[in-house]
Amino acid sequence: MAAKVKKTPLHEWHLNNGANMADFGGYEMPLWYSSVKEEHLAVLTKAGIFDTSHMAAVLVSGDDALELLQHCFTNDMNRCVGKSRKPLYPGRCAYGAFLDEQGNVLDDTIIFQLKENSYIAVVNAGMGAETNHYLAANSGERNVELMDLTDQVGKMDIQGPMSALVMKKILADPDKVFEKMPYFSFKGHFDSASSLAADVKLIDGTPILLSRTGYTGEFGFEIFIENDHIVKLWEMIVSAGHDYGITPCGLAARDSLRAGAVLPLSHQDIGRWLFINHPWHFALPFELNGNAFTKEFIGDSQLLNGHAPEYTYAFAGNDLRKVSTSDPAEVIDSIGNSIGKVLTCATDIGIGRFKDRIYSISSPDKPEEFNPRGLCCGFVRVKKELKADDIIELKDRRRKIEVRIVDDIRPDRTARMPMSRFLDNN
Repeated sequence: MAAKVKKTPLHEWHLNNGANMADFGGYEMPLWYSSVKEEHLAVLTKAGIFDTSHMAAVLVSGDDALELLQHCFTNDMNRCVGKSRKPLYPGRCAYGAFLDEQGNVLDDTIIFQLKENSYIAVVNAGMGAETNHYLAANSGERNVELMDLTDQVGKMDIQGPMSALVMKKILADPDKVFEKMPYFSFKGHFDSASSLAADVKLIDGTPILLSRTGYTGEFGFEIFIENDHIVKLWEMIVSAGHDYGITPCGLAARDSLRAGAVLPLSHQDIGRWLFINHPWHFALPFELNGNAFTKEFIGDSQLLNGHAPEYTYAFAGNDLRKVSTSDPAEVIDSIGNSIGKVLTCATDIGIGRFKDRIYSISSPDKPEEFNPRGLCCGFVRVKKELKADDIIELKDRRRKIEVRIVDDIRPDRTARMPMSRFLDNN
C-alpha cells in the first residue's frame, strides 16, 4: 500500500490561495501559485516566502555530541566558520553531508549549534528518521541523545532584499536581533522552554529561531517556530510584507533560484555516488593543499582513493530552453561522445548574456540595454574532467542545446552581503 501523502500546517492556506499542489518528498506542497517567473523575480528584487515545514530535523545533544558529528559529518566543525576557519560555536551553523562507508551521500544537512553539546541537524523531507537511525548506528559508546523532530517544528523561509524590512515589522526587538548577524548565523529558539527563546520573539511574544540561511542564494532568513504558530507567522509576514511586494512562492521557483545559485538538490545532484569532484568543495574538510582532509569521517578514504571518478559541473546555456532530466538527458562532448547525464536543468529567469557575459537583473553594473530573458542552468555528472568555458551539448528526446561549463551562474547574489545593506531602505 502506498504511503499516505502528508500535509504541512499551511496546506489549507495554500489551497485557499490558489496554489498548484504536487507530491514532494511525501508531502503535498505548492509548486507555484500564479506564475513561477513572478515568484522567482520577487526573490531577486523584493521578497518571497516559502513553506518549508516538510523539512526534517534531528536534535543531537550530550557530552559526546560534537565527537559524533565530527565522525559522521563531512565538514570539520573545528574549522568551518568564516575565511579564518574558526570552530563552530553557539549561534553559527555549517553545511555538509552525511555519507555511508562507500563515500556516497545519505543526505546533505545544515548543522546549527544551539549551545555547548547541543546541535540541530536540518535535513531534507522524509529524511528525519533515516538520519536519526544513521547517527544512532554510529554513536557506539558515546554519550549522546538523539531526537527526531520530524513534523514537530514549523518552518518557513523569507528570501529577498526586502526580507529584513518585513521582519523588522513583526519582531519584538529587531535592532537587537539584527545586530551582529552575519551569513550562516542564527539567534533564538522555537521551544519556549529553552533559555534561548528569549533572544528572538515576535511582537506577540512567540519565540522563533531566526537564521540567516536559505536555499536561493539571496539575502533572507529561515524561520523555525512551534507547529501551532506557523500559520499565524505566515499570515503576519504576508500582512507586514504587503507594501514591499511580498510574494508566496512554490517549489518551482525554489528550484530555479537554487540552480542559479549553484546549490545542489539532495538525491538529484548529490546522492548514492562519491561525494567528490563537485562544486561544493566547502562541504569537505580539505587541507590547504587539497590532497588530504583535516579530520577523519565516515567515507573519507573512499573520497580520496576512489577509482574511476566522475565529475559534477555547473553549466549555463545561451537562452531559456531546457532539456528534460526525467529521460534522463545525456551529455555530449565536443567530439560527439556521450560522457554523462544531466542532473538538473532549470531556467533562472533573472539572468541573461550580454556580450558573452552573464548579468543578473540585480547586477549593479548591468548595461542600460540589458533585458534578462533567462538562461537554462544546472548540473551535469560526467566521466571525464572538464574546465570552465568548455562547451558541451545536452540532448533529450526532443532537442539538443549547447551550454557552457561555468564556475558560477547567477552573479551578484546577495546572501552573504552585510545586514546593514538591507536595512537602509526605510
